[in-house]
Amino acid sequence: MKFYIGSSFKNAQIVNYFAEKLKQYGWEHTYNWANSTQENETKEDLIAYSMHEQKGIFDSDIVIILLPGGRGTHIELGMALAWGKKIYLYSADGEDFKLQNTVNFYQLPQLIQLTGNIDDVIQKIITEN
Repeated sequence: MKFYIGSSFKNAQIVNYFAEKLKQYGWEHTYNWANSTQENETKEDLIAYSMHEQKGIFDSDIVIILLPGGRGTHIELGMALAWGKKIYLYSADGEDFKLQNTVNFYQLPQLIQLTGNIDDVIQKIITEN
C-alpha cells in the first residue's frame, strides 16, 4: 500500500512516527516532506517541494491528513479529493471535527474521520487496507 501524509510542520514528528509504523507493515511512503526542510529555502526549493508533494499524493493509494494542518495541508487534501484518493483525517481529540471548529470539507462522506490514540488509529488504517 502506498501512502502520503499531509500535516503542518509542527506535526513533523507525528508524521514521521506514522510513516515509520506504516513502513513496518511493508507500506511505501510516496514522499516525506517532513524530512525535506532546510534553512534559507529559496523559491526554487519551495517549487521543488511542491512538485514532490503533488507527485507523492498522485502516486499514493491513501492520503492521511493529520490535524491541525498547516498552510499547505488543505491543498494536499484538495488534490487527494480531486484524484479520488482514500482519505483519512486524524484529530487526536476530535476538536477539529466539532461544528464550531471544523472545515466544510472535513464533513464530506468520503473522508474517514479518526480520533484517539495514534497507535490505535494506525492499526485501524492498516486493518482497513
